Amino acid sequence: MSQTSLAPQPAHVAVIGAGIVGVATALELARAGTRVTLVDRDGPAAGASQGNGGVLAACAVVPVTVPGLARKGPRLLLARDGPLFLRWSYLPRLVPWLARYLAHANAPDTARISRGLAPLTSDSLEQHEQLSAGTPAARYVVPADYLYLYPDRAAYEADAFGWGLRREAGFAWEEMGREALDAYDPLLAQAAGFAVRLGGHGRISDPGAYVRALASEAERLGARILRADVSDIVEEGGRVAGLRLRTGQGEETLACDAAVVTTGAWSGPLARRLGVDVPLETERGYHLELVNPSAMPRAPVMLAAAKFVATPMEGRLRLAGIVEFGGLAAGPSRAPFDLLRRQARRAFPTLTWESEREWMGHRPATTDSLPLIGPAPGIAGAWLGFGHHHIGLTAGPKTGRLLARLVTGRHPNVDLSAVSPARFASARDKRTA
Repeated sequence: MSQTSLAPQPAHVAVIGAGIVGVATALELARAGTRVTLVDRDGPAAGASQGNGGVLAACAVVPVTVPGLARKGPRLLLARDGPLFLRWSYLPRLVPWLARYLAHANAPDTARISRGLAPLTSDSLEQHEQLSAGTPAARYVVPADYLYLYPDRAAYEADAFGWGLRREAGFAWEEMGREALDAYDPLLAQAAGFAVRLGGHGRISDPGAYVRALASEAERLGARILRADVSDIVEEGGRVAGLRLRTGQGEETLACDAAVVTTGAWSGPLARRLGVDVPLETERGYHLELVNPSAMPRAPVMLAAAKFVATPMEGRLRLAGIVEFGGLAAGPSRAPFDLLRRQARRAFPTLTWESEREWMGHRPATTDSLPLIGPAPGIAGAWLGFGHHHIGLTAGPKTGRLLARLVTGRHPNVDLSAVSPARFASARDKRTA
């Protein structure tokens, strides 16, 4: 990335949201010598950054909206073992977003989205290693293969479109029949008759602890971590001048001359305040952890037919990947947990474990499956970094590095046009987008 300066470095940057994207941004800013305050209502890694699948999925360049999704969707939703769930009372609110989302389920759009995702994901392991180098967080970054498991070769070949996009993005892989898979890992041979093994990937052995350790490193370098709700962004002369905060002591104003919104699925209201009317939904994600299992897979695996990932972590095996649409307010549903439990017993029939832990959280989903990374069109000094769907952990360090360089006036040599917030500029800001 180039070091060419674009603008004077701000004196004080407020980063709103302490998930992996916000923490990475704050840490990169602190390393650059910038005064930074990291604001989050619940503290670092309180949401999806602790509950994700834990895979550094560099190859995750294929969006959910592949051709044929509109036709397959109802079947996935209604099947007993389908990976898609819906709270039916939420459907009227979901329909406008869903119509725009499914409009991208065609070959040209899918290929375009894939090209937009590849620069954010392809060097994920290297980005995490660089972000955590020399800190206590480094111990959680584990280089690993990443395997996709299929019942047989025919099922793999049915996914040829997606694998073609990965090949175009520069990925290579090894195809493994049952005998080769059994030699690689007998536990995985129980679950599948065919596999694809991708090297150069990685996993995080404890996502929550990892992000909290990164936040502690930012704090060690001078960043301030503040527990508060951000209700508004103060504007003076068309520029960011501060944040309106709600804390346990009441309301206050935090003065700053730049602000970065990295609040994931909760980013919509602040984005609209900054001139971006993004159609944003929450993909309610679930995980089930099997504590002290009798065996661990050698590497993280995606069970392609069941659409969930199994990732070895410290003292437990995490199963994640279910999608439910039901908004930000409702509590967890039981059915997704039950499905993950059934799928685990089906895939690994000899596996036993001591206990289980359940979690539900919110992934930020845009209608075009691409995040927003860059300047807000409505107010100078405002920046956005959210909307990563399933690649928040994977792309978090790269996004944080890009944002930190943009905020401090250094021009990255990465084409960010595909993820520009200007594509969702509100009507009042279309003239300047």
